[in-house]
Amino acid sequence: MSKFAQLGLSSQLTKAVEKSGYDSPTPIQEKVIPLMLDGGDIVAIAQTGTGKTAAFVLPILERLKANQHKTKPKHCSTLIIVPTRELAKQIDDNIEKYGAHIYHQRACVVGGVKYPKQIKRLNQGLDILVATPGRLEDHLKSGNLSLDHTETLILDEADQMLDLGFFPAIRRIAKKTPRTRQTVLLSATMPKPIRALAAELLDNPKDVAVAPASTPVERIEQAVMLMEKPEKRPFLVQALENQFRTIIFTRTKHGADQLVKYLSKQKVTASAIHGNKSQNQRQRTLEAFRKGEEHILIATDIAARGIDIPDVSLVVNYDVPTTPEAYVHRIGRTARAGREGRAITLCAPEEQKHLRDIEKLIKVKLQIENVQAGGIDDDGYDPMKAAAKPSGKSSDKSSGKSSGKSSGKFETRGARQDDGERRPPKSRRRNDAKKLGAGGYEGRKSGPKKPKPRHRGEVAAADAPGAPRRKKRGNKNPPRGPARRRNNNQQIGRNSEKSAR
Repeated sequence: MSKFAQLGLSSQLTKAVEKSGYDSPTPIQEKVIPLMLDGGDIVAIAQTGTGKTAAFVLPILERLKANQHKTKPKHCSTLIIVPTRELAKQIDDNIEKYGAHIYHQRACVVGGVKYPKQIKRLNQGLDILVATPGRLEDHLKSGNLSLDHTETLILDEADQMLDLGFFPAIRRIAKKTPRTRQTVLLSATMPKPIRALAAELLDNPKDVAVAPASTPVERIEQAVMLMEKPEKRPFLVQALENQFRTIIFTRTKHGADQLVKYLSKQKVTASAIHGNKSQNQRQRTLEAFRKGEEHILIATDIAARGIDIPDVSLVVNYDVPTTPEAYVHRIGRTARAGREGRAITLCAPEEQKHLRDIEKLIKVKLQIENVQAGGIDDDGYDPMKAAAKPSGKSSDKSSGKSSGKSSGKFETRGARQDDGERRPPKSRRRNDAKKLGAGGYEGRKSGPKKPKPRHRGEVAAADAPGAPRRKKRGNKNPPRGPARRRNNNQQIGRNSEKSAR
């Protein structure tokens, strides 16, 4: 008798699971499957890559096989809510794989997809609906879906689903379901504040924890590289050499796109996936990455949950995540299904405070290495030089003399470097050539040059007898309307005073 059969699964499901590569159930599956078949509320915590999806999909399909009934239009008996489109698609694929021999009606309702096809599927009635909160609420408000007959509510990645951003929507959706429903929460992390919010949705839940909360898989080799921000890009190029499938996580969407452009200049092919990409673009990028057509994927935290690709050998945290739980989910993209993996975090000095929070959560002291970026070609882009700012004042240390104000001015303005020597501006060299000595200039009396009058109070001195005539310059933008007439009257008054003199 199969080990899956001992958990209460039928022969159809047992064959489908074994065909998918599972010889025996994982610890989370051993504990969750019987409890779900009993019908009680559950809070399950397990590390990423341990088979949580099969743990709740298999009992749902077994229940459908035992209780065959016709679906009601615009209703669903089981609702699975997830935070990202990629995770929704992955769960939908697993339901199709495990339920190949069991008749069921299912649909995947996410944003970024046109409404008509989704409305058509909802009108037929569903046994299983996988959805993201935003698009699900759209269909509920439009009357395309009703949750009056929903028997099971499942929140995958519950810690993110119950976060402050998602929780109001989850609360509104849960109020539309019957109170007698079964509620199941599954996640790799469950902080205490999130668990307090989950209490509103659960009724005497049973806790299942096959590993300490927020503990990374032991098979992941973790390392932290301490460096300045400009050094991250050159170091990343070196780290990607001879790597197979690699996922690089950035904090922002713009940062992901800029990193793709930089790597392309270094002749490294990479693709980005984030919230600004359309659903079709994201799906094509993931498929190319999964098939091995592209080996480098740059993503934001939307890909930290829901990407189940067994052959990911390296995860790079280009930016240290601001929330420690995100770190656990990021590195969980490697070392899946019993394999080994490696995770590297590039940490700038100002990001070390987030690193301390991560160590406190996972209760592991991470190995930190102080790294300097490798050598860069003279003709290539040097981020360290680009980040350097010119100094305002400098001194000639080699001669032992400090430069005055004028020399400091020439070094920061208009100075150029020829053959390693600094030369003063052309105007200074031209004036130096006219010098007869230390006392004066050719054709002029010695002494400082009189400043030109620039203020209104100095106009009378400039118009005194013997003063050089000033060149009249017209206003390029003369005033119009009353202001122009006022100025004309003032000019007429000045001319009359001069004639009286």
